[in-house]
Amino acid sequence: MDNKSGILLESGTNEIEIMQFTIDGILYGINVAKVKEIIMSAPVKPMPHVHPAVEGIFRPRDVLITVINLPAYVLQREVEKSEKDLFIITNFNKLHVAFRVHTVVGISRISWKDIMKPDKTVTGDGDGIATGIAHCGKDLVTILDFEKIVADIAPETSIQMSEIDHMGMRNRNETPIILAEDSVLLAKIIKEALVKAGYTNIERFNNGQEAWNYLFQISKEEDNIKSKAGLIITDIEMPEMDGHRLTKLVKEDRRLKEIPVIIFSSLITPEMEIKGKEVGADEQLTKPEIGHLVAVMDQLLAKQR
Repeated sequence: MDNKSGILLESGTNEIEIMQFTIDGILYGINVAKVKEIIMSAPVKPMPHVHPAVEGIFRPRDVLITVINLPAYVLQREVEKSEKDLFIITNFNKLHVAFRVHTVVGISRISWKDIMKPDKTVTGDGDGIATGIAHCGKDLVTILDFEKIVADIAPETSIQMSEIDHMGMRNRNETPIILAEDSVLLAKIIKEALVKAGYTNIERFNNGQEAWNYLFQISKEEDNIKSKAGLIITDIEMPEMDGHRLTKLVKEDRRLKEIPVIIFSSLITPEMEIKGKEVGADEQLTKPEIGHLVAVMDQLLAKQR
């Protein structure tokens, strides 16, 4: 099954398509936009000195793809493999990774408002591997944070502070930056990187709705909006309101539309780039390229002077 055969969602409607799958009979979900295809599980070549959840590699259609045993990772124990298992082949952060699952149930289209962030009784003070809990019909579906899973297994695929180090000494810049990012861990790393790059005035929000509430308020109260919001950085996937919807609302607002918006996401595929352009994003950058993000911020803010 190729996800491109499905209906492309209209841009900025705050909707998401969730593919539901099972591990040990429990329902989990993944954003369809991350799914390249689903195939029957295949023989895998083991690799030495890898994370316990990494089965190895296989080669469909002349491409080497890493296989992660998702049941073993989620359940944190050995799980018997079956010929009936499926591989969900994903594409995000410019990586192709196959995840072993037990069954695929179907696809539900829902609003981001129907996805809630797990509370701290589940995640503790940081992030768990659940990015949200979705209401899909009568079912509660745990949406897994696939970027975090891959970053845990292979830390070099995540944001690298060394990219900022290579930029050398930089001037302090107090332009107010609005950051909409639901991952506590990623938001912390992004903020640390931006501060290291000289951007010291950063206001972080947990999702697009919180960011929009703030921006809408200052658009009504502030004469000099750019003293409160000089540039917006937003993820795409966030509970309550996604980054595309946030961007659309900003660019349709008479007083806010001149604020540059950068979409910084693991989901910058050709299809997503089209959606980003439709809602008016000034730039769209792929995580985890933090050095590229800083360079683009420099360029966009230089144009504002």
